[in-house]
Amino acid sequence: MECLKPCEANSCPLTPLGFLERAATVYGDSPSIVYNDTLYTWSQTYQRCLNLASALLRLGINTGDVVSVVAPNVPAMYEVHFGVPMSGAVLNNINTRLDARTVSLLLRHAEPKLVFVDVQFYSLVQKAVAALDRNKPVVIVIEDDEGYYHDQISSYHPATTTTTYRSLIETGDPTFRWVRPQTEWAPMVLNYTSGTTASPKGVVHCHRGLFAVAVDNLIDWSVPHQPVYLWTLPMFHTNGWSFPWGIAAVGGTNVCLRKFDAAAIFAAIKKHKVTHMCGAPVVLNMLANHAPGTTTPPLPHAVHVLTAGAPPPAAVLHRTEALGFSVSHGYGLSETSAPVVSCAWKKEWDRYPAEERARLKARQGVRTVCTEAMDVVDADTGEPVKRDGEALGEVVIRGACVMLGYLKDPESTRKAIRGGWFYTGDVGVMHPDGYLEIKDRSKDVIISGGENLSSVDVESVLYQHPAVNEAAVVARPDEFWGESPCAFLSLKDDEARETSTSPSEKEIIEFCRERMPRYTVPKTVVFVSELPKTATGKIQKSVLRDSAKKLGVLKSSPFLSRV
Repeated sequence: MECLKPCEANSCPLTPLGFLERAATVYGDSPSIVYNDTLYTWSQTYQRCLNLASALLRLGINTGDVVSVVAPNVPAMYEVHFGVPMSGAVLNNINTRLDARTVSLLLRHAEPKLVFVDVQFYSLVQKAVAALDRNKPVVIVIEDDEGYYHDQISSYHPATTTTTYRSLIETGDPTFRWVRPQTEWAPMVLNYTSGTTASPKGVVHCHRGLFAVAVDNLIDWSVPHQPVYLWTLPMFHTNGWSFPWGIAAVGGTNVCLRKFDAAAIFAAIKKHKVTHMCGAPVVLNMLANHAPGTTTPPLPHAVHVLTAGAPPPAAVLHRTEALGFSVSHGYGLSETSAPVVSCAWKKEWDRYPAEERARLKARQGVRTVCTEAMDVVDADTGEPVKRDGEALGEVVIRGACVMLGYLKDPESTRKAIRGGWFYTGDVGVMHPDGYLEIKDRSKDVIISGGENLSSVDVESVLYQHPAVNEAAVVARPDEFWGESPCAFLSLKDDEARETSTSPSEKEIIEFCRERMPRYTVPKTVVFVSELPKTATGKIQKSVLRDSAKKLGVLKSSPFLSRV
């Protein structure tokens, strides 16, 4: 056949920004954003984003410049996901849970020309900018319409203008023709990793990759037209797993929450008839442990939940679905922008008992349709491991979802992307049916007597105990075995630890012995009021490893049975 060449008509750069333009046409009068008493339609959101993009150009923001944002899940946070890149700039969301020192480090590395900050976090950004010795960005405040945080602004830093986010929207050009990327490989967002195993790195994603993952998630999760999506996942966390763009593609309603707890989630579900929401397993655990009462009636309708970010214990999945939630499970990283591995459900699994269904759903699963390939390989040879559910290896991924690389860090980029694969640093197994199961981060594997132990496997058993709220297992130095499992636990009722009914260390160990091989049973159990977490809610095992080391070397017997 004749080899035909691409042309301007069939090779337009892929970008998810066009989803908003279409939504304004198809769903123009339908609600786009709901936030307390504020309601916007899709035509209004499109106009506001055009106004924002045009205003940024008027301020001197050029194509490729970085614009940072520090804000919770409020309407402006949704709008910047379109308005900033529609100006040609690169969007950089910053975690609101970071301290001023860390925010300053990220600003120094990203070198943004401008920072949008919600008034609630103004003092945080003010301190971060003040610590910069050069390249201080302009700071523009996103005002709080409710007035709760007005007192946060005591004075303006010299680098701050008196321009507000609202004034930019009001003075923007609604006829502005947004800046379409000249190439789909152009950077669109800059996100920073959570730094659970190392210093945060700047992850750069392009228009093409974000288009792919946004469409991919809609297909994989079977998101229908015009869903009602509740923002329980922070949009600053890898751009809300691409759903700011995805929800526009299907004309859904974005229900924004500045802050939330279990009661607020149940109330929003009832009030807005929420159909979909996302969250890390810590959110599922929060919902599962919230006893329904007079203020929290049973779910009035089915609510679909997508969870990812850490391997969810099967016990937590089981308890969440018992409340009426339909949970889907995926796996991804900052470097893939969104879940790109999904526990694709099979109808024949519906007939299994609830506990078995939860165990199957706790696996990470198979590659999504827009992900080229996923495998588990020997980290040294690159060869696939046996598909027996036992052989450990490193998870590797290939596809449009993979980042362009780490900003200003070619060495880390070369280490992470090699041989045509992205090496995730996660340790997993491949089951005979082709489903992936994550066992650990590479640094979290416990090597005891030459055996590789998965902390995730031990944690899954601990979560089955009715008194356990959260569990984390790390290595403790062991005189004979080299390392042995050390469990840190928080209980559902913190005060129960002082009562005779709370479990003791011995009882927890006996509970584990009845449910797992002897050599994997924790030899140390530490009760804490709360486990240390990163700013994105991930348990900081590096901190717990340090705590385990401070306990000293465990004196264990070489004659202790390990079978």
